[in-house]
This record gives sequence, C-alpha cells and structure tokens, in this order.
Amino acid sequence: MKKQLKETPSQTAGPYVHIGLLPDVAGIDVKHHGITGHTGLKDGTPITITGVVRDGSGEIVKDALLEIWQAADDGQFADGHNGFARCHTDFETGEFRFETVKPGPVAWTDGSSQAPHMTLMIFARGINIHLHTRIYFADEAAANAADPVLNAITAGRETLLAKPDTNSNNSYRFDVSLQGEAETVFFDI
Repeated sequence: MKKQLKETPSQTAGPYVHIGLLPDVAGIDVKHHGITGHTGLKDGTPITITGVVRDGSGEIVKDALLEIWQAADDGQFADGHNGFARCHTDFETGEFRFETVKPGPVAWTDGSSQAPHMTLMIFARGINIHLHTRIYFADEAAANAADPVLNAITAGRETLLAKPDTNSNNSYRFDVSLQGEAETVFFDI
C-alpha cells in the first residue's frame, strides 16, 4: 500500500510577501521586469485606477499586494508581460495605483462579448489564498448590462464597478472590501 503524505498547511501572505513579489518595495535592489503598477500597454485610452483595500472592520490595509491582468483596447490578450501589472498599497496611505489603457470587450464562449474589464487578484495578511475579482467600468453601462459574468451575479454587482474620478480625466476609483456589508464580490476560481 502506498503511503499517503499529509497536505502541507496553508499560510497567509504574511509580512514578507513584498520581498518575494516586489523586492524593490522591500528595499532590495534586484533586476526585475519593471512591471510594477504599469501594464506596458500603450495603444488605446490611457487610464489610471486608484483605490484602497479595507478589512472587515473598514480599516485600510496598508500592506496589500494587487495584480491585474487585462486585454488590450482591441479585446485581445498580448504576449509577454503586456496586460499584466503588480503593485502594492502605499504603506502610509494604503492607496494603490495602476496605470494602463482601458481594455476592450473580450469574446465570450458563445460568440457574444464580455464588457471591458480587468481581472484583479489581492494578496494580504490573513488571507490564506489570494482573492480573485474583476474590475468593470461604471461608464460602460450598455456593455455591462450584456456581460454574461455580471449577469450571473445576483447581489453585490456594484462592488465590481470602477467609478470615474470626477477630479481627474481618464481616472477611475475602485475600492476593495475584504469583508462586511460592502464586501467585494470574489470569484471561486
């Protein structure tokens, strides 16, 4: 009979996640791809997405790490690192910032289109497995109304909408709530 090995216990991201994923933020000078906060996409409408991550008590998480993956403005996914970015929340303010281009509609399996969106992953203390969600754009009402993923969500749909920042052109605000009444919709992937 083959001996079964026990599963290794999972652990939270902890305080060292930045050393492994964003060494420059941790004060370690290493050569890396330079993708922090920038997707590398250049064609299309430049946008900025800012926000904060809040815990279940509503407190801002000042040491979270976030990643986005998105299509280009033509709805296609680029090769290499284009369309991917990683950033951290500011250790003082808790704010994160992504600079990219607004994604285009992405083809769905039945030939229809998904609304312009980004996939977002969140890593933070107290989370055993990173969280998956999406960022849609509130100013894409018609596309959002036809999106098959958004239409499958019955409650909390508004938590997935980045809202235009009235103080800045081509900027959006997207805050994440890990728990509580305003909890962001997360996907079980």
